[in-house]
Amino acid sequence: MSENNILDIFKESDALLEGHFKLTSGKHSDTYYEKFMILKRPRLCEKVCAELAKIFEKDKVELVVGPTTGGVIIAYEVAKYLGVDSIYAEAGEGEKDRVFKRGFHIDEGARVLIVDDVLTTGTSMIEVINLVNSYKANIVGIGEFLDRSGGKVKFDYPLKPLATVVANAWEPDQCPLCKQGIPITQRGSRKFKE
Repeated sequence: MSENNILDIFKESDALLEGHFKLTSGKHSDTYYEKFMILKRPRLCEKVCAELAKIFEKDKVELVVGPTTGGVIIAYEVAKYLGVDSIYAEAGEGEKDRVFKRGFHIDEGARVLIVDDVLTTGTSMIEVINLVNSYKANIVGIGEFLDRSGGKVKFDYPLKPLATVVANAWEPDQCPLCKQGIPITQRGSRKFKE
């Protein structure tokens, strides 16, 4: 499946939204990728997750980890295709860090793949990386449905998105949509910066 096929899936599933959005980072954008429009469609989600799993099938992955909320489904589906287990990292105290609950843990030295839906600033991914590293596991890579940073966000581990785009994002005081008086929409499940 090509990068264009992945982008077509976002468009065809109404996961690509245009308007005026406040992102988790506090920045504003004219584009929002509502990954839950893909995740709510089991067959479509399976198809995209199978593509993500293919990228890492030679990396001897032993465990797949994703952040809540969308990463739960993605980690499960990718792990299913790789024939391994999956767990997920939840928000910690005050939503500052990620933690494993429900008896989840990682064995020291385990080969871990971290997956998520849409990469914007990397905040969620950094939280999961820090958590996995606290277990002294080996991170073999990071898989994403979509990197909307245009490749600007970097990690110390191989990042392999299915598609990469450059999406506009502005500080609120520099947002041309605010200056035009266009109403803002806030989406997502994390607490937003003011």
